[in-house]
Amino acid sequence: MQIHELDASELSAAIHRRELSSREVMQAYLARIDALNPKVNALVGLLPHDGLLAQADERDAMLARGEDMGWMHGFPMATKELSPVAGLPLSMGSPLLAGQIAPHDSLMVARMKAAGGIVIGKSNVPEFGLGSHSYNPVFGTTLNPWDPTRSAGGSSGGAAVSLALQLQPVADGSDMMGSLRNPAAWNNVFGLRPSQGRVPYNPHAGDGYVALLGTEGPMGRTVRDVARLLAIQAGYDARQPLSIAQDGRAFAQPLVPEARGLRIGWLADLGGYLPIERGILPLCEAALKRFESLGAVVEPAKLGYSCEEVWQTWLTWRRFLVAGTLGPLGADPKKHAQLKPEAQWEYDQGQGLTGPQVYAASSNRTRFYRHMVSLFEHYDLLVLPTAQCWPFPAEWTWPREVAGRTMDTYHRWMEVVIYATLAGLPAMSVPVGFGERGLPMGMQLIGPPLGDLSVLNAAAAYESSIGEGLARRPGLA
Repeated sequence: MQIHELDASELSAAIHRRELSSREVMQAYLARIDALNPKVNALVGLLPHDGLLAQADERDAMLARGEDMGWMHGFPMATKELSPVAGLPLSMGSPLLAGQIAPHDSLMVARMKAAGGIVIGKSNVPEFGLGSHSYNPVFGTTLNPWDPTRSAGGSSGGAAVSLALQLQPVADGSDMMGSLRNPAAWNNVFGLRPSQGRVPYNPHAGDGYVALLGTEGPMGRTVRDVARLLAIQAGYDARQPLSIAQDGRAFAQPLVPEARGLRIGWLADLGGYLPIERGILPLCEAALKRFESLGAVVEPAKLGYSCEEVWQTWLTWRRFLVAGTLGPLGADPKKHAQLKPEAQWEYDQGQGLTGPQVYAASSNRTRFYRHMVSLFEHYDLLVLPTAQCWPFPAEWTWPREVAGRTMDTYHRWMEVVIYATLAGLPAMSVPVGFGERGLPMGMQLIGPPLGDLSVLNAAAAYESSIGEGLARRPGLA
């Protein structure tokens, strides 16, 4: 087995047993990146080989002295282009920020570095992370390795593609509207949106109280790797007032892949409310049969809440937060004109919001959260498809129609992911199979508040039933 074929947990063990050197690992990954990345444009801003190999040599020297940095000791890592890395450019895919240099590491990056990771560059994103299609005027478009004419998803699209093609052992990402989940589904890997506050956002950033729709988190080729990366990313930080007061040690322990007795509620298309393209629901239902074969009880479930109210609540929250984030750029007419149309729209929509409207949306969100909590009195997991459509042509900015229904905003085609986001619940995308064009799809396992470990254990049980067919890698690999 070649170095890049090892899963991250196997790779870590081999490095720590000194069966592989960090230099050998770095050389193997850099060679693979050189060969495959130009075909898909997943990783951007790559750093010079010489400096990276020198860092790998230092990791080897540390182990020779008995100094172990942690699970990621010697791992190449390409952080998401929305996450600051001290001394590296931070454009967020926007030409308006193309010269910006990050003055410090984000908390997540700092923790991954402290665990031994070596930053080799960045993974590509949409401009400002807006939209689930990773293209921008600074770095270009990331392509799907299963079909390079198609979108890879986003906003963690570069991260997901890099995993599918084995360009890095594990990957970090972030998720507001499915950005850890959608690209995972479209690349046949695993992506976990942790509970809100599990992975504290960059403490150097602005608001720490209301800017809580998005969260950072882990992606991997195996559930075990996702859990081990979460163990590094997670943990309380006093500078972030709403971070969860627990460390990540529980996620470093062996998972318990047991599904027997799990009560799973299948929400499907929410009673016909969501337009979903042909072939997606049957794949999810076949995947749920695997859960049943493991002893889980799966039954159709009703959300029991107004989906339109959820959507309107979502729109207000998102406009409020995105307009605030884009504030200095949107307020300057010259800079506003250089934003992509979707970013302009988000900013402009936010300008008409009133304080009472935002407060009402917050109250609605609380009411929806409490309703979701009540569903977990009957179910251990709720399940939805990860996406409503298959990967679309890469030259599109977004799909204008899904299953015959017109999309009235640039992000409505991803409405299926907002339910976990709005309630702050842990949700993991797991692979479910391939459609008629050979493109992958996933489904979301949604757990109760703070139920990250339960979701990971259930995902690990499901993973054991996948077999070789769903575990295959893309043809480009």
